[in-house]
Amino acid sequence: LSAQKAAQLLQQTDRMIRTVPEVETVFGKAGRAESATDPAPLEMFETTIRFKPREQWRAGMTPEKLIDELDRAVQVPGLTNIWIPPIRNRIDMLATGIKSPIGVKIAGANLEEIDRVSQQVEAVARKVPGVSSALAERLVGGRYVDIDIDRQDAARYGLNIADVQSIVSSAIGGETVGETIEGLARYPISVRYPREWRDTPQRLEQLPILSPQGSQITLGSVARVRISDGPPMLRSENARLAGWVYVDVRGRDIASVVADLRDAVSAEVKLLPGMSLAYSGQFEFLERANERLKLVVPATLLIIFFLLYLTFGRLDEAVLIMLTLPFALTGGVWFLYLMDYNLSVATGVGFIALAGVAAEFGVIMLLYLKNAWADQQRDGLNGEVALCEAIREGAVQRVRPKAMTVAVIVAGLLPILLGAGTGSEVMSRIAAPMVGGMLSAPLLSLFVIPAAYRLMRRPRRGTQAR
Repeated sequence: LSAQKAAQLLQQTDRMIRTVPEVETVFGKAGRAESATDPAPLEMFETTIRFKPREQWRAGMTPEKLIDELDRAVQVPGLTNIWIPPIRNRIDMLATGIKSPIGVKIAGANLEEIDRVSQQVEAVARKVPGVSSALAERLVGGRYVDIDIDRQDAARYGLNIADVQSIVSSAIGGETVGETIEGLARYPISVRYPREWRDTPQRLEQLPILSPQGSQITLGSVARVRISDGPPMLRSENARLAGWVYVDVRGRDIASVVADLRDAVSAEVKLLPGMSLAYSGQFEFLERANERLKLVVPATLLIIFFLLYLTFGRLDEAVLIMLTLPFALTGGVWFLYLMDYNLSVATGVGFIALAGVAAEFGVIMLLYLKNAWADQQRDGLNGEVALCEAIREGAVQRVRPKAMTVAVIVAGLLPILLGAGTGSEVMSRIAAPMVGGMLSAPLLSLFVIPAAYRLMRRPRRGTQAR
């Protein structure tokens, strides 16, 4: 891709993005900056889009619908769209090196084989459900001008390899000889042969060179000029040549897509000896978090069970509260389904918080039931009728406090759940299980725990009731 064609495509995509009414400004960049931390090839366009305020958006427009509309607006053959917030883009690049949610890294010793496998992985990834786009870096297709210096011919004219290379780098490639200052801008002054002298291999061979003896010869007298194919960019990782495949995901959780992608690639793509394939991207954070949650969640449940046992002093009552926790979490699960949220680290944190609140509900209810039953026993009532009356009295005393607790929690979490500011994507997924659980956890503590307590404390057959 030439610089002129890249600039033309960049302007074309900018105009396509501007057709969306919610877009205020568009600024695109092609290629890389003069920095080793920005290894972007000329074929990669980074376009920063600034949207209008939310109140100026069309009715019913959401960020998800906006991305879908942008995807439909920007359709250019050969270009693949990946829509990522700028800050998250930089964080992903620093943490994983991959700009897309999922990246496949193919490493080996042969660029042609790496390119072949990369394109096979791209074709397989496009067929995986949930993958909106897949793009493999092209490792072949670059065009280079090779100048092979003939040592004997160069020595015949009194030139060595360094002399000829210096002439080629300065006269053809250009050499900066100074700098001009125009206001606040600084521009380098480069000197080289005119374009019409160096636009074909034949004209390059006719470029004049001055020998140490003072005679004028041509470049073709001491070197052979030819056009060759090669990689447009070399990428290495762990001291091995590598090629990357960028995979974008939409409408499905990353973990499921990665699992299906791994199965499909292992079944359809065959690697030659000496080649390796690795997966990278945002899902790495999820995998590391899952490994930690496998330790944190059981430890949290054990701590809750231990505290319950210390509170009640009875194993059966502590087990009763623990057994009710999964049923208390069903409201959070259904609410995630209705909100179309996928399971993530944020939702896991919300479920852990919901489990704590549900355990608290159960503990308070069980304490009131035990106190009411103890009062009945002190009055000399010990039958099943007295037990039912104690359960009814203890449960009724907790209706108003539980309603107030639920109302306060829901009122506090609704602004977080419905917010649309910075960080709302994470906070809303933490709050969603709590809001949904405030429907199932109170009902469980008001109806299920009293019924279970009656089954645990009712007189057995054959016992004498007073």
